[in-house]
Amino acid sequence: MTTAAKPVALDAASLAEALRAEVLAQDFGATRDPQDDGRPIRHFPSIDLAVVAFPERGAPIAANVLFSREHPQGLIADIAAGAGPVRNIRYLADQRDAEGNSIAWRPGSDWSAMAWAPLAGEVGEGGGRMVAPYPASLLKLMLLAGVGRLVDQGRAGWWQPLSYGGRERAVSDWAYDMVTWSSNEATSALVTLMHAAGAIRRDGGREVRNELHTLFASLGLTTLRFANTTAEGGWGNGSGSGVGQIQMTAWDTVRLLWWLDPVAPRAPWLRADAPRLSPESRNQAMHALQDQALHQVLSSGALGGVPGWVPGLPARLPGRWLMPDGALHAGEVSLPGDLRRFAMGGEVWFAHKTGNTENYTSDAGIVRGILPRRRHYLIALLSNLGSRYAPHPSCATTWRIPALGAAIDARMAAWLESRPAPHG
Repeated sequence: MTTAAKPVALDAASLAEALRAEVLAQDFGATRDPQDDGRPIRHFPSIDLAVVAFPERGAPIAANVLFSREHPQGLIADIAAGAGPVRNIRYLADQRDAEGNSIAWRPGSDWSAMAWAPLAGEVGEGGGRMVAPYPASLLKLMLLAGVGRLVDQGRAGWWQPLSYGGRERAVSDWAYDMVTWSSNEATSALVTLMHAAGAIRRDGGREVRNELHTLFASLGLTTLRFANTTAEGGWGNGSGSGVGQIQMTAWDTVRLLWWLDPVAPRAPWLRADAPRLSPESRNQAMHALQDQALHQVLSSGALGGVPGWVPGLPARLPGRWLMPDGALHAGEVSLPGDLRRFAMGGEVWFAHKTGNTENYTSDAGIVRGILPRRRHYLIALLSNLGSRYAPHPSCATTWRIPALGAAIDARMAAWLESRPAPHG
């Protein structure tokens, strides 16, 4: 890990270079792949990482760096003025085979022999192409925003009863479980709500209306896609959605968080007439994100009982998920050890959503310092470093990911907390 020495100044260039350096310092190329007899990973992993810093004085500062087998030293995104879109990256959609398997991430996969569907953008100066890894359960952040918008339009209610899988619960309860412990059943329930309200509609076996895409377009977030779900609640590969149909990029994800963050400065790229969530819907979203149980990716407090634990972004673990002996139990998730020290300690609140499958790991959220700490920033990471690279069954990914989270947070603390707290 590199040191967190404070650079002379925080600006977009220094932030981008710091992010690039911290990724390279983790030596991701040495990650061992059990699908390849435990050898070091054949291809440098795909990592899409974005951060937006909110200094106490001055304008927000943002950077996005991207890595892949084609760009192992990293690309720095050229971000348009006013935190606009990335201008030098051609994003390609992830893909799967006819059996629904993710084929881009197999040890012997040959990208030059694969046909790629464009997602967004064009290659510009200093840029290149980037296969956008499937976001896994980070996709639930998009659905959370969509449900909030539906409620604000009067087409659903947070306290409205919603039946799915033989159970009737309030929409707010389904949403809470979808986010806090990543319930797939809750996700399916809310997908049925979007279809029942007419926000997503299919005809003749194809999608003909998708108001989530309309919302994201109105926010300028054109790489966010939530396509080809079904009225029965299907959103995975088996239903025709999933990999290659549901897409996110780190930059548009942090901008979605910027739109959600109730204490962030005004998002400069948004038009004056851009949609906004009501205070009630924003509060529902933030409540779920703040109560996140799965601190297993950029933060690692939930893994404190796992052998070889590596500290991540120093977030406080929500105590509501801990049993009397300190073990974590949230919905269908149980994690070992006495984790009470993580519920009482930590330097920051991390309101976030993770995603994890065999081939993918992601994490994105809002970081705010616990007083007297004052740092405030957004972070998003999407990668193909899924649970197949995990050192223990309780882990979501390689320990290198939480180590990266810790290193980035140390940088941000040095930059954003370098001045004395204002007196008043």
